[in-house]
Amino acid sequence: MTRRILVFSASAGAGHTRAADALERAFRVVDPEAMVTHHDALESTNAAFRRLYANAYIEMVNRAPDVLGWLYDRLDEPWKNDKLRQAFERLNTRRLVRLMEELEPHAIICTHFLPGSIVSWMKSKDRVCAKHAVVVTDFDVHAMWLASSVDRWYVALDETRAHLAALGIDPQSIRVSGIPVDPKFAVESDVREARLRLGLDPDRTTLLVSAGGFGVGPVEHLVGALAAIEHPAQVVVICGRNEELLERLRGSMAARSARNVRIDLVGFTREMDTFMSAADLLVGKPGGLTTSEALAKGLAIVIVNPIPGQEERNADHLLEAGAAIRANNLPAIGWKVDQLLADRSRLAAMRACSKALGRPDAARAVAEDVLSLIE
Repeated sequence: MTRRILVFSASAGAGHTRAADALERAFRVVDPEAMVTHHDALESTNAAFRRLYANAYIEMVNRAPDVLGWLYDRLDEPWKNDKLRQAFERLNTRRLVRLMEELEPHAIICTHFLPGSIVSWMKSKDRVCAKHAVVVTDFDVHAMWLASSVDRWYVALDETRAHLAALGIDPQSIRVSGIPVDPKFAVESDVREARLRLGLDPDRTTLLVSAGGFGVGPVEHLVGALAAIEHPAQVVVICGRNEELLERLRGSMAARSARNVRIDLVGFTREMDTFMSAADLLVGKPGGLTTSEALAKGLAIVIVNPIPGQEERNADHLLEAGAAIRANNLPAIGWKVDQLLADRSRLAAMRACSKALGRPDAARAVAEDVLSLIE
């Protein structure tokens, strides 16, 4: 039997899509004969709804993060208003429903709560008979992820598994897989070789600054603060798809090498695995996917300005595990990084904690488990 696999993401932030991409690759490796389709659920909604989900989120991150955090907490009420929300979503996702009916998949995997909710409704109405899996792409689980008629839940931590079970989810349906990352993050790479490949100084401490997939946040101030650190270092700034940010940094004094620090600017790249292999620590926001990639590479993490809500919760888990420190004040981040670089034993311990928390084979683990459901 040729198994038909449908992976749903949603382009509301880059992480859900990257997790789905990783799963798509893993399914093709585990079962080369399978028919694997990755679909952005928002592409099957109307334009107004699509803008609400995709653009509104980025705008709130940039302009009103405190409001976003308030909404996150306000809406985190398990099983409340589910029917009303699902009815609203169904009105805007009719093409998504038709797609599932046309493809007749054996398994549907959702890396975002929007398609997860729609698939659950369809299963409850016997309009689809596929196995339904939900992959939570943050370390904590928000009430928006909750859905009925789910055959498998995949989460990052044992604590998240306990949380879901306490909310009434069957513990036997929950797997602690980790968040799926591209299989290339599981490949061990030589640090010196990675630096040389990227044109970096092979002997300098390397800090990797991640602005996220869309290049949002106070990156200019952050780069300026890191340019003032005392230790000889090179700072590689990944600006993502934000070309405007890249140009601003190129034209600013903050983006030029200062004292002991060399600054390298990079736009969108498909070599994040190599950049992480070359780095000693990651500086940036604790998004679920970027964090999981860093953990897979065993990087210490310096958390800066986490988005209120899911990133705040991700930060809590990283700090508790000993894999990260947090810089609450950008002007002081240079000092804080200097303190960490001066204590090599502490940095090594953080990297060991990061490696222990990482699950570089999560995508393959999910793919194998889902396929076992439809054998």
